[in-house]
Amino acid sequence: MTDRPTVGHVHLRVRDLDRAVGFYRDVFDLTVRERVGRYAFLSWGDQHHDVALQAVGDGAPGPGAGVGLYHAAIEVPDEAALAGVADRLDERGVPVSPVDHGISLALYFDDPDGNGLEAYLDTRERTDEWAGRSQPFDPATLSRD
Repeated sequence: MTDRPTVGHVHLRVRDLDRAVGFYRDVFDLTVRERVGRYAFLSWGDQHHDVALQAVGDGAPGPGAGVGLYHAAIEVPDEAALAGVADRLDERGVPVSPVDHGISLALYFDDPDGNGLEAYLDTRERTDEWAGRSQPFDPATLSRD
């Protein structure tokens, strides 16, 4: 436990648990820590879970526009990791909106159930001023080393 609050995990409702587990495992390299009934708990480390998935069935309505969660953001450690996410999304045919915010490089996309996600690299060592910047960039230019 830190001396300040942190986001402990993201809990998402999904239609198909196996499909969602495969997506989060493959795209973000998460490990399934536990599956219980209609729940799956995935983690990057020793904690029980960073992402909880709850199956709600094929007929569940999708996320709607308006008030509510816009997206969950996953920070990656370096450019190669962001490039890896971009490549895995491309392999799956997932549409991505790559945005250079100056202070970060971000990939915006939806999971198979329409939950909004962002994978991003903090680039504040280049500049610490956002100033509303949101310009497209080409993920092919990311270093894969």
